[in-house]
Amino acid sequence: MTDAAAEKIEKLRNEIRRHEHLYYVLDKPEISDAQYDALMNELKRLEPAHPELITPDSPTQRVGGKPAEGFKKVRHSRPMLSLDNAYSEEEMADWDRRVRELARDLPVEYTAELKLDGLSVALQYQPEETGGARLAAGLTRGDGQIGEDVTSNIRTIRSVPLSIGADKLKKTGLPPSIEVRGECVMPAAAFERLNREREREGLPPAVNPRNAAAGTLRTLEPSIVANRRLVLYAYFLLVNGEYWPQGQAATLDALTAMGFRVNPHRGRMTSIDGMMQFIEKAESERATLGYEIDGVVFKVDAQATQQRLGYTGRAPRWAIAYKFTAQQAITQMEDIMITVGRSGKLTPTAMLRPVFVGGVTVSRATLHNADFIERMGLKIGDWVKVERGGDVIPKVAEVVEDAEHPRGTRKFSFPSVCPECGNAVVREEGEADWRCVNADCPAKLRESLLHFGSRGVMNIEGLGEAAVAQLLERGLVKSVADLYSLTEEQLVDLERFAEKSARTLLAEIRNSKKAGLSRVLMGLGIRFVGERTAELLAAEFGSIDAIMAASREELERVEEVGPRISEAIEDFFARPANRALVQALKDAGVEMTAEKKQRSAELAGLTFVLTGTLPNLTRDQAKQKIEAAGGKVAGSVSKKTSYVVAGEEAGSKLDKARELKILVLDEARLLALLEARPPAQ
Repeated sequence: MTDAAAEKIEKLRNEIRRHEHLYYVLDKPEISDAQYDALMNELKRLEPAHPELITPDSPTQRVGGKPAEGFKKVRHSRPMLSLDNAYSEEEMADWDRRVRELARDLPVEYTAELKLDGLSVALQYQPEETGGARLAAGLTRGDGQIGEDVTSNIRTIRSVPLSIGADKLKKTGLPPSIEVRGECVMPAAAFERLNREREREGLPPAVNPRNAAAGTLRTLEPSIVANRRLVLYAYFLLVNGEYWPQGQAATLDALTAMGFRVNPHRGRMTSIDGMMQFIEKAESERATLGYEIDGVVFKVDAQATQQRLGYTGRAPRWAIAYKFTAQQAITQMEDIMITVGRSGKLTPTAMLRPVFVGGVTVSRATLHNADFIERMGLKIGDWVKVERGGDVIPKVAEVVEDAEHPRGTRKFSFPSVCPECGNAVVREEGEADWRCVNADCPAKLRESLLHFGSRGVMNIEGLGEAAVAQLLERGLVKSVADLYSLTEEQLVDLERFAEKSARTLLAEIRNSKKAGLSRVLMGLGIRFVGERTAELLAAEFGSIDAIMAASREELERVEEVGPRISEAIEDFFARPANRALVQALKDAGVEMTAEKKQRSAELAGLTFVLTGTLPNLTRDQAKQKIEAAGGKVAGSVSKKTSYVVAGEEAGSKLDKARELKILVLDEARLLALLEARPPAQ
């Protein structure tokens, strides 16, 4: 009976999987919902009678129990990077030109995909005994480096295969260990249904489908997630932590063959005209898709070309997101509020009569600085045009003045003292911003704490505005270092803090001690030191002590660190209060070291310029070899250039080198130099 039952159950599972694929992936159902439910109910009746036959990838096993201790944080196999944005045909043309210049002789063909407005996720598949692959983990994007393990919720999404058959892997030539990345979206119909339910329950409506999708995926009840009808569209494929070498178009085809839902609105083109035509078509069809999009993504198709183009600090050079025209609305500016940031900068914000713009209710918009307000001639009570594009902070675009929208009457005067501490504010020569220079300003501490704990810095989940406000009000923290001495007894005394939430926050704070030197550098709030600069400094010096002891000249040897940044770093660590803060963090056990980039002294002090195509090395590989040997790679030829490394189709840089009588090396002579052999004359 067991063999017969096993055969019947497996046949039923395959039938249900086929109908799920037709319905949730292909949008081509063959049976009614009632017929599907009947098949599922039959499987649910049979499996409990034969529990030994229940498998993790059975359609009945999608909805499981909730995580016992919330979602744990997991480092991504490869960072999930952001994309650079373009907003006009001119910006797209500039990007296309840069791509072709860097690609040189390699092919440039673009794959175009809709930019879905949802939540990025990574799905990790591991081998099964059958030769296929099973879903092992599902992670949110998080801060791009570390995401949250939401596997229990990902499993409920019907467009996500719980397993991939060996036959499908063989057909695509893929191993069973793969990672699939995609966008989790909430369709318009599901969003409308959610808001109807919230209205019946007396709850405020969800603001937009993207926020609703993100909130749903982080819900601790998988049954709720299953009921929300999220959809996942796959668009990236990684093997051994690298993008699949067959290229982007082939990746989308392989994902389709494996049973993933892939957005059908895609194309390939080789020209800026083709890209703009795709954009125009996508924007014209935007309202009919049934889900939110906010632009189009273009990716260089060939992986070899992608590798040559490489990456900036935060984004691939081989991809770009064209954002649709910012959506606008007219509303009245009721007031102007001044906020004080962690650097003491005073930022004016327009307080608006709430208005719906681009899927979001907007009640505030940036006014940048005092010069912007003066240039716009803004008065309180003015009617203004507010625009919002993608993730861009809403901004006031212009003042509206007509019979229906009369001008305001109250002129705004920028404050001469800090609204938080009452100390005089200053504006340095050549700068647009006014700043509070009081080191003890409470607003600066509040913003410093929020910045320190934010996702892209020390990643302390739960250290939000409400928690920080209470910590400051009770006098429990006077610097970011004080976070590490907080106790459970202190936290449970705060509003909305029970023992579990207190323990969770303390665990997050403890975990942040291992965030690493680059994150600590960002968390300190040194002016001009962002993510990229912090990473370069950490790799160059290896410890906070080495950075604090470095001269400006030594700092400026670091790639992308110029006089302005080196001055800011030197000034920061010259202040006794900041050095005391670093010591307090050390005493608390915060790790402030990093793996130092190993540099040889062989090429120390030498500057190289690369031009043309080398026979074996890519430009990035040659650059890495030179820097590893202690040399520096510059972008242009000058009298300070030591060598020019030239390959085929070298251009004006080679001519400039000859003009300045700078020694020119080919690849072989460069490699000889790297091996500490002087190049032959």
